[in-house]
Amino acid sequence: MNDKAQGSQLLMLMLLMFVLIFIFGDPNIRTWIALSLNSAFYPIIGFGGNYPVLTVTLAGVLVVFLSSFFTNLFTDWKAMGKAQEASRSFQKEINKARREGNTNRVNKLMKMQPQIMKMTTESSSGMMKPMFFLFIFIAPIFIWLMYFLGNLQYYFFTVPWATGVSLFARVPIIGNILTISSWFLLYLLFSMVVGQLIRQGLKWISWSDWWKNVKKKIMPSLK
Repeated sequence: MNDKAQGSQLLMLMLLMFVLIFIFGDPNIRTWIALSLNSAFYPIIGFGGNYPVLTVTLAGVLVVFLSSFFTNLFTDWKAMGKAQEASRSFQKEINKARREGNTNRVNKLMKMQPQIMKMTTESSSGMMKPMFFLFIFIAPIFIWLMYFLGNLQYYFFTVPWATGVSLFARVPIIGNILTISSWFLLYLLFSMVVGQLIRQGLKWISWSDWWKNVKKKIMPSLK
């Protein structure tokens, strides 16, 4: 990937982040998106507002699956693995040369550093593209989830370490400086566990010939 392509992707990412901040910061736009999705999501995973923990769980599964799917679609895991192995070998060799005081060896390895960096950048270039699909698919789902929870009656749930935990209670993360809602903490914990399983599963599937054929059919329509 050349510098022009990298600059273009960075510019698009900054523009996307600006649009996301604008949307999340405007209550009218958030309400319009939430109401538009409510007719579809509420009958499927809303459960009449009776099982909000299950709704949060299923919404998390959907968000994690979509983000993992698009990441897997645009990532060349083989190229990334080769780049990581080359980077590890480079660091091992240059550390060894420095310990031995082999200045000539260090100078030769330093000349190779731009090639290693280029290989790493090219292998990870596809990681930025899923951000565009984060905006198109995932952000609206999260907006609907906040709207759905905001219209619930005061709701409590039970966890192994406590009873009567409110979905909307603030949980301290860093002392009293940073706090988040209980439902969001539940969402994050579940997403990390399930997301890891989904990502590993998709990564394993990506090595199959079936996925290679699917990717060839999908990718031209996304370019």
